[in-house]
Amino acid sequence: MQNATHPILTCAEARAFEETYLARDEGREWTAMQQAGRGIAKALLRDFEEIGGMPESARVLVLAGKGNNGGDALLAAAELLARCPQVEVEVVFAFGERELRPLSERAWRALSAASGSRVRSVTEASLTGGYDLCLDGVFGYQFRAPLPAKVGALLAKANELPVRLRAAVDLPSGLDDEKAFRADFSYATGSFKAPLFTLPNAGRVRLVELGFPVTSQSMIDKVLDAGVLDSLRGFRPSQCEKRTFGHLLVVAGSRWYPGAALMAVSAALRSGVGLVTAAVPQSLVTAFAARVPEVMWLGLPETPGGDLAGEGIGPLRAAVARASAALIGPGLGRSRDTMGLALQFVKGSPVPLVIDADALQPETVAAGTAPRILTPHAGEYERIQSRIAPASIVARKGPFTRIEIGLGGAAEVSVFGGPALARGGSGDLLAGLTAGLLAQTPEDPAGAAARGVVWHGLAADAMARKHGQVALHTTQLLDFLGPVLRE
Repeated sequence: MQNATHPILTCAEARAFEETYLARDEGREWTAMQQAGRGIAKALLRDFEEIGGMPESARVLVLAGKGNNGGDALLAAAELLARCPQVEVEVVFAFGERELRPLSERAWRALSAASGSRVRSVTEASLTGGYDLCLDGVFGYQFRAPLPAKVGALLAKANELPVRLRAAVDLPSGLDDEKAFRADFSYATGSFKAPLFTLPNAGRVRLVELGFPVTSQSMIDKVLDAGVLDSLRGFRPSQCEKRTFGHLLVVAGSRWYPGAALMAVSAALRSGVGLVTAAVPQSLVTAFAARVPEVMWLGLPETPGGDLAGEGIGPLRAAVARASAALIGPGLGRSRDTMGLALQFVKGSPVPLVIDADALQPETVAAGTAPRILTPHAGEYERIQSRIAPASIVARKGPFTRIEIGLGGAAEVSVFGGPALARGGSGDLLAGLTAGLLAQTPEDPAGAAARGVVWHGLAADAMARKHGQVALHTTQLLDFLGPVLRE
């Protein structure tokens, strides 16, 4: 897959790379530390928007270790103070102030000099009350178990304190130790490290760019960057018409799940596709056409239970012959008649497909020869994994959505989205958006999957920054698809 990506390094690779790239040059290391501090502070302020923003008089706790992670955290605190003049910072030196290495000591002097009485060094025993932010900079990727008892006690105390946002520099200190720091966000400095994607206490992951030319020899997985959307950000050709941008056929919906079809179609329209035809049970057409008149609604025969009936295969074959891609699955239901229709449709499709939701059945995902994108959540993946063909593109939805070729192949990982997507209908929006992108580039299903997942996740992040994570309804995400393209 050729996209804007960042490699995921093992901790050993990260150590070797930084030793070579920075070459133990104190000037280069200090510059990188300053960049990290500024980048972490900027990301923190942005992520704080999901819970109403950092208060002007926020109370910040910094846990600082001896080395560069401690220095990064201290300089991040200095940047927060510069941006938010009423913030107050308390610093606990996990190994004592005298143990600071030269650059971390320099960072502490810079923080102290810039802030006067708003910064003070404290001990674990004096930590009381609540904090708006706890920033963990005790250990980085060079941590080696076991966790020292004194540090474990400090981290356990920090985990117990009432804190609105907990953030780790690079990796949560202690990694998977029972007393390890529990982060809401981990800010990877310069490169992504592999434990971030397996530790349940790492929280959501952000990359703080330091301009490092990072490469990896051993890891096959990569993290997708927002740059994957660059092809959608520019001007469209002036000499174009609706067919220039593809024609998507959506096969979806049932009497019991009409909303899934409507959400998938609505997302497809926002993808930039030129034409959308939606094949749904005949009884839904009138209401749907009134809601979304841009779509060509094709009413199909339905079973007594309100699902698509098998005799609809003829109209579907005629419709897909005019399309450049198709989506099947959202809200279909699982009646025998409908599952038979889905199997026949996929088996005979002449165009690339997105197969989602109820259509993700073992026999169906293995049928036919058309290129396909599968979009399973964890339960659906378990159901179909034994029948996934080597050429299938699989978008495995989860806290980190993984886009793989075939079964367990090399993955491109998205870190965008978060808890705002943990609600019904999010998958229907992703399926429609991805299918609309596929209709525009049917020759590139892997690229369409990557663009769909990243665009969907970035829009969810923007939605959460605007409205929070709780008081939302799923389709609000659609209104953020346009703005994130223009950032």
